[in-house]
Amino acid sequence: MSSAVPSETLAPAPQGPRAHQGRESKAPTLFLVLIAVCTAVTAANIYIAAPLLPLIARDFGTTPSAVAWIASVAQFGYAAGLLFFAPLGDSVNRRRLVTVLSLATTLALLAGAAAPGTNALAAAVFIASAATVVPQLLVPLVAARAPAARRARHVAAVIAGLFTGIVAARVLGGLVGEAFGWRVVFIGAAVLTAVLGLATALVLPDEGRRRTGPLFAGLVSLPGVVRRSPDLWRACLRQAGMYGAWSALWTSLALLLTGESYDLTTATAGLFGLFGLAASAVAPLAGGLVDRFGAAKVVRSAFLLAAVSVPLFWLGGQVMWALFVAAIVIHAALVASHIANQTLALTTTSTPATANTAYVVAGFAGGAIASALAGSAFSHWGWGGVCAVAGVWLVLGWVTTSIRR
Repeated sequence: MSSAVPSETLAPAPQGPRAHQGRESKAPTLFLVLIAVCTAVTAANIYIAAPLLPLIARDFGTTPSAVAWIASVAQFGYAAGLLFFAPLGDSVNRRRLVTVLSLATTLALLAGAAAPGTNALAAAVFIASAATVVPQLLVPLVAARAPAARRARHVAAVIAGLFTGIVAARVLGGLVGEAFGWRVVFIGAAVLTAVLGLATALVLPDEGRRRTGPLFAGLVSLPGVVRRSPDLWRACLRQAGMYGAWSALWTSLALLLTGESYDLTTATAGLFGLFGLAASAVAPLAGGLVDRFGAAKVVRSAFLLAAVSVPLFWLGGQVMWALFVAAIVIHAALVASHIANQTLALTTTSTPATANTAYVVAGFAGGAIASALAGSAFSHWGWGGVCAVAGVWLVLGWVTTSIRR
C-alpha cells in the first residue's frame, strides 16, 4: 500500500478562517524571507571551495585539477548531513537543532580557514557541509504552512535563495579570494553562518520535547518511505540525474575559465557565476507552472532544456558566447526540475521531513559522484570529458522518468 497522502493533509488544520488567513500571511513575511536568506548562505557554504580551487592550489603548491576533489567532498558532506540530520525535523526541537548545527558549521569553516594542507581543508569542508543543512530542516515547515494552491510558489522562494547563494559563492568568493586570499572567504562565510543561523533559530517556535522514539528513527525509516512511494522514488532519481549534470559542469567551470582556453583570473572567472541569477529569476515562474500544470510536465520540459545545454557547453570550450547561453539554460532547467520534484517529495508522504531528506540526499549524491567523475575527466580528456559526464547523467535521469513500478 502506498504511503502517499493528499497534499492538503500536510498543512496544519486552521481554527477557522481568521486563523488560516493569519497563518498564510505570516509565511511570506519574516519567516519565509529569513529562511530564503539562510538558504543562500547555506548554498554558499557548500560551493565555497569551487571558485577558489586555483587559489587553494597555488597556496598549497599544486595544480587546480589536483585539488578539484575538494569540491566533491563538500557535496558528499552535505549528503551525509542530510542523511543524518534532516530527518530529525519530524521529531526534534528545530530551534535547538538549528542553533547547534549553525555553531558547528561556523567552527568547521574557521578550521578550514586555518587548514595547513589539502587533507585538513577537505576534512573541514566535509564537516561544514554536513552541518549546514538548516534550510532542509525548515523547507517541510514552509510547505506545510503554505496554502495548497500556492505551495510550489513558497517552495520556489526558498529555492531562489539557494541559487542566489550559489551565485554569491562563485562571484563574491572569487572577487574576495582574489583580493584578500581564499582563507578570508572562509572566515567571512563563518561569520555569516553564525549570524543567519542564530537569527533563524530565534524566529522559530519553541517546540519543547518533540522526540517520541529513537533519535534516528527517521533515518531508519528512509528506505521504507521511498519504497512505498513511487512518486518520491522517481523524484529522487530524476533530480540525481539533473543535479549531477549541472554539478559536473558548474564545479569544473573554474578549471576551464582559468586554464589555457581562456586564461582568466579567478576573480574574472567568478563573475561568470552571475549567469546563475537566471535560476533565481526563473524560480517564481517555475513555482507557478508547477501549481498550474503539475510536476511531471515541468520536469519533462526541464530535461529538454538541459539536453540542449550540454552541446552548448561543449561548444563553449572554444566559444565564449556559447558558455553564456548554456549557463542560463542549465540553471533554468535545474531550478524548474528542482521545484517540481521537491514539491512532489514534500507532499507525497505523511513524513515530509524524512521524504525531503531522501530527495535531497539523492540529488546531492548524484551531484557529488558526477563532480568527482568530472574532475577526473577534465584531467584526462579536458572539457569534452566533463560534458560527456553531464550528458550521461542527464540520460540516466531521463530514463528513470519513464520507469513505472
